[in-house]
Amino acid sequence: MNIQMAPLPLHRCHLFQKQFRLPERDSSRHIGIFIQHFSKNIMVRVKPFAAIRPPKDIVTEVAAPPYDVLNSEEAKEMAGEKSLLHITKPEIDFNPILEDHDPKVYDEAVMNFKEWQKKGWLRRDPKECYYVYAQTMEGRTQYGLVLCAHTDDYASGKIKKHELTRKDKEDDRMVHVRIQNANIEPVFFAYKDNHVLNEIVAQTVKKAPEYDFIDENKFGHKFWVIDDDKTIDQITRLFQNDVDAFYVADGHHRTAAAARVGAEKRAQNPNHTGDEEYNFFMAVCFPESQLKILDYNRVVKDLNGLSKEQFIAALEENFTVREMGKEIYHPDHLHNFSMYLDGKWYSMEALPGRYDDKDPIGVLDVTILSNLVLDKVLGIKDLRTDKRIDFVGGIRGLGELSRRVDSGEMKVAFALYPVSMQQLIDIADTGNIMPPKTTWFEPKLRSGLAIHTLD
Repeated sequence: MNIQMAPLPLHRCHLFQKQFRLPERDSSRHIGIFIQHFSKNIMVRVKPFAAIRPPKDIVTEVAAPPYDVLNSEEAKEMAGEKSLLHITKPEIDFNPILEDHDPKVYDEAVMNFKEWQKKGWLRRDPKECYYVYAQTMEGRTQYGLVLCAHTDDYASGKIKKHELTRKDKEDDRMVHVRIQNANIEPVFFAYKDNHVLNEIVAQTVKKAPEYDFIDENKFGHKFWVIDDDKTIDQITRLFQNDVDAFYVADGHHRTAAAARVGAEKRAQNPNHTGDEEYNFFMAVCFPESQLKILDYNRVVKDLNGLSKEQFIAALEENFTVREMGKEIYHPDHLHNFSMYLDGKWYSMEALPGRYDDKDPIGVLDVTILSNLVLDKVLGIKDLRTDKRIDFVGGIRGLGELSRRVDSGEMKVAFALYPVSMQQLIDIADTGNIMPPKTTWFEPKLRSGLAIHTLD
């Protein structure tokens, strides 16, 4: 008999700490363990929410790229009067542009969010709903459900991550959530396909969308409101009964920040139950079969003191290196890399025995390149901090790699075969962490189509 247990609220975990005599110094880790143990048969917890969003006639003026896609100068140039960028990147309202951690910038964000609501550029829906958000890129469409996930699922590991986060970036996102008392931008989750949820979405999108527009990158965006109570209840039950995990595709820092703010508010509320709105944060959740990961490539400033000939000779210890000419060469299978050096493209095929196909991390091309080229040959030990390396998302194309090398800014570039969704899921399921800058998801979620408040 499969007995369904109710999710264990975090405020009750101290009881287990007492009962099982957990060490005080490590109580937070043990709380996560207990939540995971006692809720292992429980699926993910979701809820609808009353979104704050723009009227359909001005959605293209309000909606904007995510905060981390544009630098401040680009955001200032793009932002019209009603743009959400005034809320997500408020440093652009100052002349000259202020540093984004300046207290004045945070104050500006709060003021702008209130002003946008006062002017009617953002309005709250009259009831709690789910939403469908469709994105189309190069003829491929992915359909995501916009919902609220629970912070306890992040603590218990039911929201699975594949990347480490940086505390400074977490702290910044946490401040934004705290001061706004809202999730201004959603996180991007994947889940294993569920045919009933897929059918609900398929029926929903037969209706006319609430929003329908093309962005500056020629990507399509459509948005539907699910306000039928029966369908809302069905979606909630399906996730709670049939979907065992969410996988963070994009937004690791926003997810961690949302969980930290939830924990902060929980600690401040002596009457905490686990059902308060601050326990939830906004996500757009896509079936994994609809998602495509793009390549995430590398450019390096120098050859670590080696000549071109010495460098290629060093590579040939672990790769078959072939000159391909001046035409762009794309890697066409796992363990095949392309390299751009001195005006020419090369194919690099990793030799057998240089990697471990049974290791979910060791088999990744980013690991092979990091270990055998960036570290061993070029002396780049820490991808997160070394200033000699930069990363280029696959959306920019391999022409961006050759441009940066030809300009003299960089010396050599490497293109990688994209990671698959199955690799990502395998890594997350086994509790492993990918090397930095492994996955690039496209299209990015448009910010401003829905906002979730924590009250």
